[in-house]
Amino acid sequence: MGSRDTEKTHKREAVDPGAPGGGSNKTGPSLNFIESIVEDDLRTKKHDGRVHTRFPPEPNGYLHIGHTKSICLNFGVAEEFGGRCHLRFDDTNPTKEEQEYIEAIERDVHWLGFDWGEHLYHASDYFEQLYEWAVHLIETGKAYVDDLSADEIREHRGTLTEPGKNSPWRERPVEESLDLFARMRKGEFPDGTRVLRAKIDMASGNINMRDPVLYRILHATHPRTGEAWCVYPTYDFTHGQSDAIEGITHSLCTLEFEDHRPLYDWFLDNLPVPSRPRQIEFARLNVSYTVLSKRLLLQLVRDGHVRGWDDPRMPTISGIRRRGYPPAAVRDFVVKHGVAKRDGVMDVAMLEHSVRTVLNLESPRRFAVLRPLKVVIENYPEGQVEEIDAVNNPEDPEAGTRKVEFSRELYIERADFMESPPKKFFRLAPGREVRLRYAYFITCHEVVKDAGGEIVELRCTYDPATRGGDAPDGRRPKATLHWISAAHAILAEVRLYEHLFTRPDPGAEGDFIDDLNPRSLEVLEGGLVEPALAASPVGDVVQFERLGYFGKDPDSTPEHPVFNRTCTLRDTWAKIQARGRSGG
Repeated sequence: MGSRDTEKTHKREAVDPGAPGGGSNKTGPSLNFIESIVEDDLRTKKHDGRVHTRFPPEPNGYLHIGHTKSICLNFGVAEEFGGRCHLRFDDTNPTKEEQEYIEAIERDVHWLGFDWGEHLYHASDYFEQLYEWAVHLIETGKAYVDDLSADEIREHRGTLTEPGKNSPWRERPVEESLDLFARMRKGEFPDGTRVLRAKIDMASGNINMRDPVLYRILHATHPRTGEAWCVYPTYDFTHGQSDAIEGITHSLCTLEFEDHRPLYDWFLDNLPVPSRPRQIEFARLNVSYTVLSKRLLLQLVRDGHVRGWDDPRMPTISGIRRRGYPPAAVRDFVVKHGVAKRDGVMDVAMLEHSVRTVLNLESPRRFAVLRPLKVVIENYPEGQVEEIDAVNNPEDPEAGTRKVEFSRELYIERADFMESPPKKFFRLAPGREVRLRYAYFITCHEVVKDAGGEIVELRCTYDPATRGGDAPDGRRPKATLHWISAAHAILAEVRLYEHLFTRPDPGAEGDFIDDLNPRSLEVLEGGLVEPALAASPVGDVVQFERLGYFGKDPDSTPEHPVFNRTCTLRDTWAKIQARGRSGG
C-alpha cells in the first residue's frame, strides 16, 4: 500500500471492516470528522489532490495497544483515499533509542497488516536540514543560545496562571548565538551547559510557546548517525518539519499534541519549508486494566514484574501477538473505538470480545486436559484403540474432521468430577452417566483414592451402542465432557493468563505497582494435549474445547510444547451487551 501512486484518482472502494484499512463504502454523515476533512480537501484540490499520512513512532520502546489506533488510522485513511502512508522513526534522542525497538516496531506494524513499501524514513535523515533551519531562525532573530540550566529554564517558564520570565540571554546578539551554536555542534561544551531556544512569547497562555528548547547538547552515539552529532533537535522541533519535508498532507496525532499545534504551525510559518501539513488530533485509545505509558511499561520489564516486552500479559503489540491475539481482532477493536475528539477508556472486555469473534471462526478445535484425572473404562477391551472422528471447527464446515484416538485409559478434567455433587452439578459423579464428546457414554462406578485421600482414578463402564455420542434408546446425558487418551496424550506446559492489574485504572490511588495482580500468571506443568499439537507451528491458536483459546508459545520445543491461554470462552462483553438490549 505504501508504494501506491498517490496521484491516482480518489477511490471509494468497499472494504471489509476487518481488513487492514478498516475502511468502508461510507458517504456523507457516516464519515468520521477526519475523513470529512480529507474529503473536503480532495474536493477543493488542496495539496493537489494528494493524501499523504505517516505513522511516526519514537524508537524508545515497544509499540502497545494504544498505538494501534494511530497505525490503523494513518494507514487506513491513506488506503481509503488512494494515498500513501509513511513509516518514520522520530529518532531524536539517542540516549533512549535502540535498534531492538526499531526492529520490533517494523515487525509489529507489518503484523498488524500494513506495509509502507519504499516509504521508510527517519528523522535523522533530516538532521542537516533541521540544523540549517535552526540557523535560519537565529539569523532572523527568532532563536537564541541560552546558558540557563534545565532547572533554571523550568523556573523561568512560569505556570498555567503566571507568565514566564525572559532569559537573561534572550537578547544575545545574533552573531554570538550563531558562533555558540556552531561550537555546540562541534562538541566544545559539556552536556546541559547550553541549549538553543526559539524566541516566541514568555507570556503566552500556552506554555509550549514560551521559548521552547530546539536543540540540546548530547554527547551520545546515535543508532544511525553514530558520533556525527553532538547536538540533537527536540521532538517538537523535528516533528512538523519532517512532515513538511516528506510532503505529508494530514498529520494525524493524538489529543495530547493539541496544545503543541500552535508551535507546530509557528515553525511552519517561520521556516522555508517545502510544504504545509495540517495537524489533526483524535482521541487516543485507552484500555481498562492496562497502563500504556512507555515509562511504566519499561519499569515493568526492568524490575522483573514481567518476562520482557513480549510477555503475553503486556499490552505491547509483541505481547498480545505472543498471547495469540489475531491482528484482525485488534483492527476490529480499533474500529469499535471509533474516531472522536474526547478521550475515554475502552473496556478490555470489548477487546477480548473481538478476539473471540475472530478466533471462533478461524481456530481449529482440539482436545486438551489441563488438570488431568485418570479414567479406566473397565469393560473396554485392553489394548484396543479406536479412531474417533472429531469436528475441526463447527463454524467452518470446510475445515472437515480429524481422527482422535480412544482407548481403555483416558484423562478428563479434574473439575468435571465430584464425589458428592451439589444439585446443579451435571457432570460426572458416582453412578452418573455422561457423554464423552464424539465417543461414548460412560458411567462412574468406583472412586480410587491415594493414602492421603485424594482422588487419583475413576473406574467406569461404557455403552458400546453409543459410539458417536447418541444412544439407540434416545437417552440424553446432561453433560458432555472432553477427554484425551492416556497412551496418546502429549505432556505440555500451559500458561494461564489473567489481567496484569487488579484495578481497571492502575495507579489511580497510588503506585501502579501496588495494583499488580498476583494471579496474572498460573503455570500448569502437567497439561495433556492431542499428539498433533506437539508439531504445530509456533503462533498457531486453537480452541481447547470447553477451556478457551490457546496459542503455541515460542518457548516450545518438540519435546516440550508450551501453550498460552489467549482468552477464555466466556464472553463478558457479549453478556454486557445482552443486558443492555434487555434493559437489565
